[in-house]
Formats: sequence, structure tokens, C-alpha cells
Amino acid sequence: MNIGIVGCGAIIQQYLATFDTLYVVRLVAVADLDPARAEAVAEGRDGVRALSVPELLAAPDVDLVLNLTIPAAHAEVALEAIAAGKAVYGEKPLTATLDEARTVLAAAAAANVTVGCAPDTVLGTGVQTARRAIDDGLIGAPISATATMTTPGHERWHPNPDFYYVPGGGPLLDMGPYYVTALITLLGPVSSVIGAASRTRSTRVIGSGPRAGESIPVSTDTHVTGILTHASGALSTLVMSFDAVGTKASNLEVHGETGSLVVPDPNRFAGDVELRPLGSLEFEVLPVSAGYTDAGRGFGVADLALTPDGETPRASGTLAFHVLEVMESLLHSAHRGQSVPITSTVDRPPAVPLQSLVKEQAST
Repeated sequence: MNIGIVGCGAIIQQYLATFDTLYVVRLVAVADLDPARAEAVAEGRDGVRALSVPELLAAPDVDLVLNLTIPAAHAEVALEAIAAGKAVYGEKPLTATLDEARTVLAAAAAANVTVGCAPDTVLGTGVQTARRAIDDGLIGAPISATATMTTPGHERWHPNPDFYYVPGGGPLLDMGPYYVTALITLLGPVSSVIGAASRTRSTRVIGSGPRAGESIPVSTDTHVTGILTHASGALSTLVMSFDAVGTKASNLEVHGETGSLVVPDPNRFAGDVELRPLGSLEFEVLPVSAGYTDAGRGFGVADLALTPDGETPRASGTLAFHVLEVMESLLHSAHRGQSVPITSTVDRPPAVPLQSLVKEQAST
């Protein structure tokens, strides 16, 4: 599958490194509102052209548009790609709002094109090995999960952190997709949520880069907590914060009738999965048993490329829509002070058998 990338910001480097290793996708074009950034990416990469956005969307050799723009532009670029008859895969969240996401998926259905969306970290060996443990009954019937992400704020390291502190950003919309997607992968879709949220200050100070010392406004919640009720009856507790200094809590834990799992950081593709069976005093590391090995950002694009026609890719637009509704509903609940039902649903994506998509390993 030939890929054209729109948006050449910091995250593109991770995708480029991954695409260099994969045998199922080929990068052919890049575009950015700043032509110099696109030219810098294309320089020295054989077969990759730096184009304007309209040129990339019209290019006949581009099969899929990888949308790496800021969240506020996700819907616009996705709709333009769909109108051009291209499949589209976007960085998370799917769009900045649920209404925009609904429009994107409707347009894709009408045009009969595929929509995929990050995060694809859940396709790696970390979350997939944990899912295998749950599916194999190692913890019995799942009862609950906890998901925790705390950081004092991305402005401390990001030179242009403005988009993190406007609607469509914040800890929930920025980091929540990793955690909520992992919870749905492990425990299935969510049927209702109840949340609470706060913001501790109205401005943030950039800590690095040419704008260091500059204050930026905050117009979104920066600490969000919530309870997710899964359709299965399991309950997940979520804490997403750009205000807390740190935590000793595991990023993700799942508890069942006969065991508890510690799951690796869902912002990573790999890591140890630990199991404590009922009656044991210790957690034991489980052997890697499922998922794409040596994975990185972009494996969701490769998984989409390998998905047979008519089937839904694992990192799908419908999954991203459900995740976005969960997150948006948490914020609505926080502001209304009441439980909010989730109107969408989604099947748990198919499990990923233990395998490699890396060129050298896949050919042996």
C-alpha cells in the first residue's frame, strides 16, 4: 500500500522509522502547510516526493493518506482525503469532536473507503499478551481495571504545546486514547460513563525551545477522572492528569475473580505482563504470547493494509469513534454531574497472533 503523509511535525519521525522496517507499506509522498518541512522529510528518501496538500490528495499513486496534522485539522484533512477516494488513517483522536467524527465516518461509508486511526500501540506484544491471558481465563471473569496517567504537563518539554491546552487536547483527548483503547481491547465496549474534571491554572509556561518562558492560555480540563461501565459489567477507573507530578500506580491493571494482571504502559507497544493468580503472594512475568513483535507507530497502517477487503482493520475508525464518544461523554458527565450513556458500540478487534511484519524477520 502506497502512503502519502499530510503533516510533518515531530511525530512523523516515529512513523518514518517504522515504515523503513515494514514490507507491506511504502511511503511515496509527504505534504505540510510549511513546504520546507515536507522537503526536509523527502530529502534523501528514495521515491518520496514533497508535494502540496492538494497535489498529494490528487496523486494517483497514493492509496492511503496518513493524517498527522493537529487535532483541530483532523476532520478537514480526512474529509478531503475521502473526497479524493483515498483511504485515510489518522493520529488520535479521530477528530476534535464527536460531530466531526460522525461526519467523517458517514463520508467514508458513502465513498466506500476505509478509515483507520491511532493508537496502534494496542497491537503490540504488551496489550495483546494481556488480552491473551484474559481470553485464556488466567484471571477468571474480569471484574475491574484501573488506568492511570499523570504528568505535570507537556509544556515542560514540547516547544509548541498550545494544542494540548485547547478543546480537542488536554490529558484525556491527548493521552486517553491509549488507555481507553487498551481497556476496550481487553474488556470490550463501554455502555456508560461518569466523570469529574478540573483545571488548576489558566495559563502554562513553555519550558523549552525558542518560545521558552512564553505563557499560553488553558481552555480545557487538565485533570480528568472517571468510571467506565463496560457492556460486560466490568468497571474501569480512569485518571488522566496534566497536573500531577507523578505516581507509583501501574499504568494499567486488570482484576478478575481468580487473578490480577499488570499491563504495560499502553503508550508503548511492548513490556512485561505480570500475573498474580489467586492464592499466590507474588506477580509472575508471563511469556510473550501475542501481538506484533518489534512494533512501532505505523503498525496500524500496516495492519490496515493486510486487512482483507470488506473486513474492518483492528485500528479502525469505528473503534476510534467509540473511544472518542467515551472520552467526550466523560467530559460532559464531569460538567453535568451525572452518568452519561454511550450510544455507540464496537466489537473487540480480533486478537493479533504472535507475528512479525519487519522485513528481515518476516522473510525468514
